[in-house]
Amino acid sequence: MSLPAGATGTAAAGVASPCTAICRIEPATGWCAGCGRTLEEIAAWRDLDDAGRRAILARIAASGFEGPLADAQG
Repeated sequence: MSLPAGATGTAAAGVASPCTAICRIEPATGWCAGCGRTLEEIAAWRDLDDAGRRAILARIAASGFEGPLADAQG
């Protein structure tokens, strides 16, 4: 499973954050426009184990989220 294009997160606990430093929650989806996580997922990330983080990344992948560059590439 790969990170969104432009992701800058670190892998301090083994699973890198998908954060791209584009932090804006889209009202239509409730997802961050940069990483595809919900506010709840962003807030919980630091305290999650690797399995919990992988579950979030799997949810993002299954959602069809394409990352912040999808709109620019149109």
